[in-house]
Amino acid sequence: MTQRIAQVSRDTKETQIQVRVNLDGTGQSDLSTGIGFFDHMLDQIARHGLIDLSIKATGDLHIDGHHTVEDVGITLGQAVAQAVGDKKGIRRYGHAYVPLDEALSRVVVDFSGRPGLEMHVPFKSGMIGHFDSQLAFEFFQGFVNHAFVTLHIDNLRGENAHHQAETVFKAFGRALRAAVELDPRSAGVIPSTKGSL
Repeated sequence: MTQRIAQVSRDTKETQIQVRVNLDGTGQSDLSTGIGFFDHMLDQIARHGLIDLSIKATGDLHIDGHHTVEDVGITLGQAVAQAVGDKKGIRRYGHAYVPLDEALSRVVVDFSGRPGLEMHVPFKSGMIGHFDSQLAFEFFQGFVNHAFVTLHIDNLRGENAHHQAETVFKAFGRALRAAVELDPRSAGVIPSTKGSL
């Protein structure tokens, strides 16, 4: 099996980011974005997605976390798109429900080749540690635009913003894992009636 590994760098006046992914990893992570809670959420993607993930980001955090979080989403999306390649043999679709105490979230992903995000998460708090909860949307928007996936995220219930966010990121990791998993019954086949994605 060809290794599904990619490394992408993004260098702008606002951020400098290096991302490395291995879609067939064991959930190992090496994360440094300067935003502790964001690192915690990225670790959930790695561990629950069984993706080896290295992200080093330096950004204009003296302003706020917006550019850093959005650009990590963009760069991660680019890396996942490269690593998944022509999509032959992948399951294409993935979904997961994840609870954490009172919170419950559902994430559904389609490696459709068409970027689209529907995200409905009524966060109960504006800030989670030093992470602006609004930036979760910016992260996933950056990801879908550059991974070329359709992504539906719904927080079905939750009263604690930390729990809400954690269920979203864990469910995203598990849905991603399911979607990029190689299906031995369709080895070498693109999972679309069109013949391309």
